[in-house]
Amino acid sequence: MCYYGVSEAGQRVLVIQSLNVAPYEEALAGFKSVCDAEITKIVLSNQEKFNPQIIQSNHPELILAIGMDALTKTKEIKDIPIIYMMVLNPQTIASGENNISGISMTLSPEKQMTTILEVLPAAKRVGILYHPDRTGSFVRGAVNAANNLGISLVAERVQNTKEVPSALKNIRNQIDAFWMIPDITVYSPETIEFLILFWLENRKPIISFSEKYVELGALMSISIDPFDIGTQAGEMAKTVLSNTGGNKNAQRIDARKAVILINMRIAKKLGITFDEKVLAKAKVLN
Repeated sequence: MCYYGVSEAGQRVLVIQSLNVAPYEEALAGFKSVCDAEITKIVLSNQEKFNPQIIQSNHPELILAIGMDALTKTKEIKDIPIIYMMVLNPQTIASGENNISGISMTLSPEKQMTTILEVLPAAKRVGILYHPDRTGSFVRGAVNAANNLGISLVAERVQNTKEVPSALKNIRNQIDAFWMIPDITVYSPETIEFLILFWLENRKPIISFSEKYVELGALMSISIDPFDIGTQAGEMAKTVLSNTGGNKNAQRIDARKAVILINMRIAKKLGITFDEKVLAKAKVLN
């Protein structure tokens, strides 16, 4: 366990963190930058076996769950407010729980579509693959956001990774750019390699959700900022701890800050140039 500074109010926050990894530490640093509380930290990967009784023995006013394993281990607690962050698809773990709030690891469809249009104003037709049960709700929001911005979102359903090659061929001549969204049914190491080569051969830019795919050949990525997600969680925690929100107003909030990475080598290969204002806000890979 680790102990940090005590706030004047003496409010106690118990941090349950899945792993000691850099993004989780960045998110926790963001949380601490706005939430001044007494923090006890437990890292699950350092525990031989997690004993839920340790939570009650710490008497926290709030639990901060960082990572999927942390949320899974704490979701059965009903009498203490829980805030999660750095959890992919949290709704599959803690849907409908009145005491569980948190910050999504995804940016809203509106934020992402607006960012795509800012960076690639010529991309009026954007393709996307998705599994309806996993990301159907996000895609419906993205379709609405695209319509409001004058963009046509060409969304193709797939039920498994075997359908990816034929789905890509179906939309090949209908789009100006391809947008990857986090969907484990669609993407695997094999489909990623095929997809990147396919769109490079067809001279269509790829917008990814992870910087690692930009290194592999995507034109750009739109990703989240762990520190800023932590500050959002800290702001939410202050509301809960001050009793102005409490556990009756459990809510899920999208990440708000987009981090853009652009691969200039791929841009040159595709003949794409960018507005200087865009480049000033983005990270650039040469």
